[in-house]
Amino acid sequence: MKALIQRVKNSSVKVAGKLINEIDEGFNILVGINVNDTVDDIEYLVHKIVNLRIFDDEEGVMNKSILDCGGKILSISQFTLQADTKKGNRPSYVNAMNGESALNLYEEFNRRLNEFVPTLPGVFGADMEVTIINDGPVTIIIDSKDK
Repeated sequence: MKALIQRVKNSSVKVAGKLINEIDEGFNILVGINVNDTVDDIEYLVHKIVNLRIFDDEEGVMNKSILDCGGKILSISQFTLQADTKKGNRPSYVNAMNGESALNLYEEFNRRLNEFVPTLPGVFGADMEVTIINDGPVTIIIDSKDK
């Protein structure tokens, strides 16, 4: 499971022009679920994400987590994070989990994040328009397979 975490001042998601969810300060997370991912991958990522120290402390040093300073999470399912680009110029998505299994893991990921930080989802499988005002910019990628 891969998560691209962006520290944001504001982020929103729309589907067909309709606002689905919006947050102010916090994280926009794009999450790509691999065909081999399990609940163990979710547990690893959730622990890393909520404790990731990428918010400034009083001295301006990135030393605080989202738990320390508050904020919300906007979580967006993003199967293209599982793209394989080794051959040719057209990415392969054979490593991306699809269907009900991916939806179940995405919902469990959001549920577990929500135990620590208010977490709002996008719409799984929809063509979404995501607006991000990145703060910093600070962008971190975590792969549960790189423990």
